[in-house]
Amino acid sequence: MSLLVLGLSHRTAPVGLLERAALTGDAPVQLLHAAAAAGPVGEAALVNTCNRIELYTDVDKFHAGVDELSALFAEHTGIGLEELTAHLYVHYEDRAVHHLFSVACGLDSMVVGEGQILGQLRDALSLAQEQSTAARSLNELFQQALRVGKRAHTETGIDRAGQSLVTFGLERIADAAGPIAGKRALVVGAGSMSSLAAATLARAGVAELVIANRTAARAERLAATLAEYGARAIPFAGVAEALAGADVVISCTGAAGIVLTARDIAAAAAARAGEIPLALLDLAMPRDVDPGVQALDGVHLVDLEYLAEAAARADGAAGALDVDAVRRIVAQEVESFGAAQRAAAITPTVVALRAMASGVVSSELERLDGRLPGLEARVRAELAQTVNRVVDKLLHSPTVRVKQLAGEPGGASYAEALRELFDLDPAAVQAVAGAPARVPAQVPTLGGGLG
Repeated sequence: MSLLVLGLSHRTAPVGLLERAALTGDAPVQLLHAAAAAGPVGEAALVNTCNRIELYTDVDKFHAGVDELSALFAEHTGIGLEELTAHLYVHYEDRAVHHLFSVACGLDSMVVGEGQILGQLRDALSLAQEQSTAARSLNELFQQALRVGKRAHTETGIDRAGQSLVTFGLERIADAAGPIAGKRALVVGAGSMSSLAAATLARAGVAELVIANRTAARAERLAATLAEYGARAIPFAGVAEALAGADVVISCTGAAGIVLTARDIAAAAAARAGEIPLALLDLAMPRDVDPGVQALDGVHLVDLEYLAEAAARADGAAGALDVDAVRRIVAQEVESFGAAQRAAAITPTVVALRAMASGVVSSELERLDGRLPGLEARVRAELAQTVNRVVDKLLHSPTVRVKQLAGEPGGASYAEALRELFDLDPAAVQAVAGAPARVPAQVPTLGGGLG
């Protein structure tokens, strides 16, 4: 089996296409299960954010895997396969590992260096574990990716090169509407992105912080966590009225359609005549705010399309040395991970070889018992220990060396050579290889979920 990644992101597709492809509601779980059930696929995990949709799979056939997963992408996003294919990317084996590690470090994010993607990778792994679509291969891969991402943020200043999408968006808002401090803010939504937005606004010193969500209890819980900043929750039905009393609005819900209509925003802007522009930050995918509000007087909208263009202009402007340092970390970790995986792949063969040798020793000792039934127990035990020592010494150096060699590129051939030379039973090797892996109970993360 080999790692195959098929994806669509802000780097390969326009925001409009990403919006049409957005997976909401039960769609992510449905796509995940459909991918895991595909013929060439053994395991599957889905990374689904506002800026990317990526399937990570363990496949036994490359071309069949690409064809089936592409068809599933088209089916579950509702976009024609021909149109979709022009924007999909495929990574395989070491290149797939390199891509995931780069994503974990924030190198592939819209805002390079942001750390919230780690939260999304954690969520992707948790979902795959809950749905039983991830086993040994993807568990190990994602766990290592999370460790690599954490290492990059710990050992370098990549955080200086990047920031959260919320912070980046608020900076663009401030460019047009002035400093955030002292303004009245409305947050629509109470998920991970909205929670980060509310916390960011609170720390920025807004004069008022109002939170609305379709599920009132979630808005109330979020407001309670920020009670020291004076945050309060309002019913979702009161959003239109609250618009008129807000200077800054951040919206990020999981709705499939427009949440803040042009009509409501126009009415709010009219009620604010003579004041600073009503600033709107739409971080939802698909979008929450009617894009037509761009034409309204007294309204300034920053959405993901706007941010993508701004991020492209800013890419590489800061933190170049830190970005280079993270790239070196990624390269090192990809090499180490590949070597470890190749070395681990030979372990079932080595275990089966030692089991076969142990069986031969046991068989010969039984034969000795039959030929010398009166053999003294002490002598028999000494003979058994001697024979086992001889076998262990004969196998020790070759098995240690073959594990070292297997860790090098092309090392898979050594396992095959061992199986041929010692005529090992394929079923015995497979039985060892198929033993269940232990799944760690906790996944390390730096928090949040943006990506």
